Amino acid sequence: MSAGQGIDTPLSEVGVRQAEAAGHYLRDIRFTNAFVSNLQRAVQTAEIILRNNVHSSSVEMVLDPLLRERGFGVAEGRPKEDLKNMANAAGQSCRDFTPPGGETLDQVRTRFQKFLKYLFQRILDNHCHAAQHVCPSSIPTLPESLPPVVAGLADDGVADLLFHTLVVSHGAYIRVAVHHLVEDLHCSLPVGLKMNQVYSPCPNTGICRFTFTLDADVSGPQPTAVHCVFINRRDHLAILKDLD
Repeated sequence: MSAGQGIDTPLSEVGVRQAEAAGHYLRDIRFTNAFVSNLQRAVQTAEIILRNNVHSSSVEMVLDPLLRERGFGVAEGRPKEDLKNMANAAGQSCRDFTPPGGETLDQVRTRFQKFLKYLFQRILDNHCHAAQHVCPSSIPTLPESLPPVVAGLADDGVADLLFHTLVVSHGAYIRVAVHHLVEDLHCSLPVGLKMNQVYSPCPNTGICRFTFTLDADVSGPQPTAVHCVFINRRDHLAILKDLD
């Protein structure tokens, strides 16, 4: 079903089990912030992840409509096959097709750009002594010349980060976000990662991790380097083989 943003349903039993698996996988990761789509299924997922977390159970969740799923217009609440049929009739791929009344990919990308700007400013305000406007001229999350270490572990890429944010959104939105980070912000990718993997659909509770080096200039914090640690990781779902 194309749930979109107009169908605000809670997690299914399968969704709850997937969220619990993600929470267990991330239990030892320290989050300094949590930003979550204000749709029920995303809020529940974030609550489960944080409840399972050893360090971050008390982190405040910021519910942000900028993170809501892509709007699918007349296709919302209908089987995905209906969306495919509409796209085929229009001579377009399902991924690029905008149903009547739905959001275009550019509109979703604009929402994500606004979210990134808000996210970076919140980090600056919350963690860089905003009241005194005292902050390093550069806010490094990772040295620009040093790509993140990836060893197949839950904490890949998080060593020595000053801030680590949990962001919970939705599959179609995440795909657009990844496109923006790779194509517009020129994100570096792990060696050997193929582009069809980069742009593949994000599975339910799939995990992407990116690191940013920010520069706090007069117009607000700006990313000067973006590294991809991994995309659509689903190792945590291996324990739920009966769901495949």
